[in-house]
Amino acid sequence: MSATDPAAATRTILAMCEQEGFALSGAAPIEPSPHAAALREWLDAGKHGEMGWLAETLDERLDPTRVLPGARSVVMVAEYYGARGTAPDAPDPERGRIARYARGRDYHAVLKRRLHRVCDQVRRAYPGAATRAFCDTAPVLERELALQCGLGWIGKHTLLIHPTHGSWMVLGGFFTTLDLSPPPGQGPEPDHCGTCTRCIDACPTNAITPYSVDARRCISYLTIEHEGEIEPKLAASLDGWLVGCDVCQEVCPHNSARGSPTHRDETPLNPSLAPTREGFDLLSVLGWDEEARRARFASSAMKRITLTQAKRNAILVAAGSLDRRDDHGSPRAGSWRERFCDKLTDIAWDAGEPEMVRQTAREALTRLDASGGA
Repeated sequence: MSATDPAAATRTILAMCEQEGFALSGAAPIEPSPHAAALREWLDAGKHGEMGWLAETLDERLDPTRVLPGARSVVMVAEYYGARGTAPDAPDPERGRIARYARGRDYHAVLKRRLHRVCDQVRRAYPGAATRAFCDTAPVLERELALQCGLGWIGKHTLLIHPTHGSWMVLGGFFTTLDLSPPPGQGPEPDHCGTCTRCIDACPTNAITPYSVDARRCISYLTIEHEGEIEPKLAASLDGWLVGCDVCQEVCPHNSARGSPTHRDETPLNPSLAPTREGFDLLSVLGWDEEARRARFASSAMKRITLTQAKRNAILVAAGSLDRRDDHGSPRAGSWRERFCDKLTDIAWDAGEPEMVRQTAREALTRLDASGGA
């Protein structure tokens, strides 16, 4: 690769990112990860759960030149799918909630198409330069790289937080063999979490310790990555979440409405990530077949969730809601409870259902019967 003025190349490439419409962008030289020892300790403790690929690709995550040979720099971008002051969903015991990042179009596809366009421009502008784009699709420490590129700081819940716009964002980026330098004014954002522990205190399953998450207890992991039965104590804490969880972001002060009531949030939301769904009717989910699952999850980041996982989650969320709801005496609540228990009975003895789903249904019926809910 011929010599290129790093500062000039950085200005040009970040201008390309801006023209492509990314809400945030930054660049930095590739440096050794300062958190390698902590990551190895986290993996050695088994806190990655069943996500074995995290350990299998550790060398690549710690050395970007294994992802792109000759990589010297990284460019990181971010897009927002929510703004400060985003209110939690109103409780609805008959619907399963989904995390906000999954309510719009699949962010992997939305960001990667645009990243590829920027990479094409980079290679045309700098013949001989190589690039490799990623958006949660390669063994890359994206949040750490975003920190190095000045896009925010990593909070105690381990998510990236921008000092103005908060944490409702998704990340992407690309490696390049070009030498780039941080633009004037860019630097790692200082940690503004201070003594706050709201995310830790609010986590329904006690999955968070300062700057670390035990995936084995995290609702997002349990509902999306975990393929087996969910431990009863954890299942009882799903708190209405069918897919993912937003609790730690909902309680974060850096996501709260700012200042005076006349303040207008100016977070640059990406319209492609705007929510088109907030949740699913739990009884409907229990009636899905594979074709229905594909249709409901099409063009969404949820499409990786199997039918078995979706039904398992729906049973646990609905049973947990019945345990908690205080309107047992109302005709509407009684009717829904009866229909749910009838559906559970059908599933429990349906040889066409996966055994895990049948077992989850049987256990839910036993629990509801013991508590007077069935």
